[in-house]
Amino acid sequence: MKLKTTKYPEKNTAELTFIIDKASFDNAVNEVYKKKVKNITINGFRKGKAPKHIIEKLYGTGFFYEDAINDLLPEAYDAALKESGEKAVGRPEIDIEAIDDKGVTVKAKFEIYPTDLTLKTYRGISAVKESKKITDEDVMRELEAMRNRNSRLIDITDRPAQNGDTTVIDYDGYCDGKRFDGGKAEKQQLVLGSGHLIPGFEDQVCGHNIGDSFDVNVTFPDPYSAKELAGKAATFKVKLHEIKYNELPALDDEFAKDVSEFDTLSEYKKDVKDKLQKRADAECDNAYAENLMDELIKGLEGDIPHSMIDTEVDNIINDYDMRLRQQGLDINTYFKYTGLKPEDMRRDFHAQAERTVKCKLALELVAKAEKVEVSDKDVEDELKKLADAYGMEIEKIRESVPADIVKSDLSLQKALEIVKANAKAKKPAAKAEMADGEKAEKAPAKKTAATAKAASKETKTPAKTATAAKKPAAAAKKETAAKTEKAPAKKTATTAKTAAAKKPAAKKTETAKKADK
Repeated sequence: MKLKTTKYPEKNTAELTFIIDKASFDNAVNEVYKKKVKNITINGFRKGKAPKHIIEKLYGTGFFYEDAINDLLPEAYDAALKESGEKAVGRPEIDIEAIDDKGVTVKAKFEIYPTDLTLKTYRGISAVKESKKITDEDVMRELEAMRNRNSRLIDITDRPAQNGDTTVIDYDGYCDGKRFDGGKAEKQQLVLGSGHLIPGFEDQVCGHNIGDSFDVNVTFPDPYSAKELAGKAATFKVKLHEIKYNELPALDDEFAKDVSEFDTLSEYKKDVKDKLQKRADAECDNAYAENLMDELIKGLEGDIPHSMIDTEVDNIINDYDMRLRQQGLDINTYFKYTGLKPEDMRRDFHAQAERTVKCKLALELVAKAEKVEVSDKDVEDELKKLADAYGMEIEKIRESVPADIVKSDLSLQKALEIVKANAKAKKPAAKAEMADGEKAEKAPAKKTAATAKAASKETKTPAKTATAAKKPAAAAKKETAAKTEKAPAKKTATTAKTAAAKKPAAKKTETAKKADK
């Protein structure tokens, strides 16, 4: 390959012209001919046996050129880029300038990593740091959750069903006297009082005994996922087969022995409290790191290539698609059932992607200013941690995760630690004012992911299912997708070691995915 010219027509943009030599191009054309000729039929020749020059005479000399260039271009572009010393970001715009006796002359225009960025300051910045003290109530909630996880269902035969019971029922739904799709199920398990069904349905099951057959009259909410049923009255013919009671274990020393390594309940409670406090401290520390990053990037000045943000949007959407697949969906199904378009999702994730890129660039400037160094031992230790986390052999991790990505991540993590070490933590405004003896009017708290999740549990949506208990496939998938709709958490682009910043731009996501494989 011959590298001809490099010029910079505009800011953060480079234009590279290079030549793919004729011998390589001719060889690629012949390889494409061998692949395509198998499916070509020309009069006078058996299928797959037409000579190359005959096909070119019939369809044009460039018939095989496009595929040949596509086969050669990725490697040729990478080689030219490496020789030029440029650091490209995003995909290049490719223009084939000539195909002649020299070979193929290619012009590639691309955005380059920004070199003119500056950071006003990174020492002495201040940000809000919350604190949380675990209470006895928090401990009891955790213990109750553990009791529920260790409960057992006991058959009930001597009383009617009541709230809290787990029942097994058949039902058959009718609207305007006609059975509707998705309104019938057999041996359906239902926890009374769970709110999983149409409002009023579960209340009408209460009071009935095993073997009872009865009608449940309800009205579908409006709006409703199945539009043809929205706002309509319906009758479900129900038969009650089983009633079970969820028996919780006693909260005593025996319980502690069963669920932990401790012999007494008091020891177990202390351990639970310590772990909850450690988790709360980590969450507050991560939130503090996020707040610091928000302050840090305010001082980032300079032009950021659009392709860096576009690439990060791609990474977020790919991560999102992966999580959907883990739940039995995929991104295309998600679009189908939510009515969203790819461009809508890209727009929604743009601000998050821009922040991630800014965080990475800002931390790189800190690392450069502080002359941060990452040793081979640091990299090796991190690879061992990844191996332990994924339950893989370290050699497999080395094959999956490039050392330079790990090194970059560790550099950003160290930069973040420098920012934190030189930062000033502030108390939340309301708490600070109250500490000074002032009566502060508390502004509505900014919702975190945790508070939003809690609020969503307290606020019931008008309709939770497409029918009384078993949804039609479409409605069920729509609801599942809706539950998955939470955007990925904000990231500050450092390593997985700090939850406040799990990845540097695209690379950390790549690392995680490769390790997953």
